[in-house]
Amino acid sequence: MLTLEHISFDVQDESGEKGIIKDLSLTLDDNKFIVITGPNGGGKSTLARLIAGVAKPTAGKIYFDGKDITEASITERANLGISFAFQQPVRFKGVQVLDLLRLAAGKKNLSVAEACSYLSEVGLCAKDYINREVNASLSGGELKRIEIATVLARGTKLSIFDEPEAGIDLWSFQNLIQVFEKMRSAIHDSSILIISHQERILDIADEIVVIADGAIREQGPKEKILPGLLGTASAVDVCRSFEGGN
Repeated sequence: MLTLEHISFDVQDESGEKGIIKDLSLTLDDNKFIVITGPNGGGKSTLARLIAGVAKPTAGKIYFDGKDITEASITERANLGISFAFQQPVRFKGVQVLDLLRLAAGKKNLSVAEACSYLSEVGLCAKDYINREVNASLSGGELKRIEIATVLARGTKLSIFDEPEAGIDLWSFQNLIQVFEKMRSAIHDSSILIISHQERILDIADEIVVIADGAIREQGPKEKILPGLLGTASAVDVCRSFEGGN
């Protein structure tokens, strides 16, 4: 499905050019739940943005279903079947949840019943949210689940989530885990890619990729990789992570 060949991404800082991603090659297969983890500042979120088209690599090629998408825009990649959920979901003043779901599904005539079914999938009481504005009145956890509902409505081949646990409380995180577990059990002709260091998300994975200092340090099935990560910053226990709140 997705192949990255010798990808590099450089930025300019006070000391000159700095490599964030360094000659990284990676293949992600169909029908997989994949989690990318690693220490902070290692390049995980940058890699997600490169795949989604938010940023362009300095060098290398990206292929999706055999097609070279290295220079493709975010919209072009979305049309090919790649969706991307940001760490901090965007708020849209004046836009209702129903409007957002219709836009995601590409169906102006998406029925209220269909839209409500997507909200129910992510554990939200549809009647309480369907006509809500996607604005500051929604909590971080609510926004995250609404964003996931839009991803479900789109039905893309590759769904990318960049640290979905960021900015939410423990209760919302536990509900988020249930949503991902359900998505994993229903995966079909698609793949899910999550950037996270949360142990409970890693435990759902089929495959784990560990990135540090802009390069892949390990890649393999969860059963092989996760035991070596437990107790490190790359696999944080949920209780320790949320101690003291967010």
